[in-house]
Amino acid sequence: MSDAPSTATAQPGHGQAAEEDVPSVASYADPHMQPAARDIGRAEWVVGAFLFLGIVGMVAFAVVYWRGGQPQLEGIFFGGGLFSLGFGMTAWGKYLLPRGPFVEQRHSNTSSDIEREAMAAAIVDRGGMMVKRRPVLTGLLAGGSGIMGVVLMFPLIRSLGNNPGTSADLNPGTSLYATDWKVGTRLVTADGTPVSVFDLEVGGTMTVFPEGFTSDIQQAVDQTILLRPADSSIITKPGRETWAPDGYVAYSKLCTHAGCPVGLYQAETVQLVCPCHQSIFNVLDGAQQVFGPAPRPLPQLPLMVDERGWLRSQGPYDQPVGPGFWERSS
Repeated sequence: MSDAPSTATAQPGHGQAAEEDVPSVASYADPHMQPAARDIGRAEWVVGAFLFLGIVGMVAFAVVYWRGGQPQLEGIFFGGGLFSLGFGMTAWGKYLLPRGPFVEQRHSNTSSDIEREAMAAAIVDRGGMMVKRRPVLTGLLAGGSGIMGVVLMFPLIRSLGNNPGTSADLNPGTSLYATDWKVGTRLVTADGTPVSVFDLEVGGTMTVFPEGFTSDIQQAVDQTILLRPADSSIITKPGRETWAPDGYVAYSKLCTHAGCPVGLYQAETVQLVCPCHQSIFNVLDGAQQVFGPAPRPLPQLPLMVDERGWLRSQGPYDQPVGPGFWERSS
């Protein structure tokens, strides 16, 4: 019995793909490369407008911040710029990039060198095609991203200014060590009314400022609490024999714990109380802390009475006001 002749069909070797399975390089005519937007021109205008607004917002924020800052305007410009850039990029990706789908037919877990090279070329060409196709939008996106990156560096560039405690060219009142209290400065209320030795009864208190600085930006560190626990001169500490004439005594209103205003006075116990963290200071003992987290007494302002009965300061505070800082030695 003779064997019948047999025929065999040639099969591609392992890892080889038919020519029609090789991904083709993208072209504008490929329907998968068309964007999802129905009106491409309008979509480009919208994306471009939002990218441009993002750039304007970031530049406006940078200008306001660099010129001294204004919190409301900074928030509006930065938020608006960030939203516009984000919206523009999102809309670009949703409406102007190829909608696909892109499907690769897989017959094997391995690919030939020809397939890998063709796929890499297709990916590069598809990406480059979208960038080259819309150079104006690409420029706006690159410009907006670059400007936003520079603006985000502003806090590091501008806010780390001179060391506030050691710069010799600082104006009075801008250093951590200084306030606007000087020799002979008259005490005034918040509305600028001078304070007389006859204004407070025993047990009374008021907040005072240096004359001429009631509306100054340094008002926070200048604020002083004036009390009259007695009707005769008080000696709060040795060496302060003349600091509290006619029973008037003045201390910084900034708590030495966290800078909160020490505004409560207990006349019966002659104590000042910080309402924020309950630090208590003894008025008759140089505002020595007797309770709470405050680490130091309140700085005392030396007072005097001029020939017309106005209360004035003999000089500045005896130490820096407010909480401690990195250069303070005591």
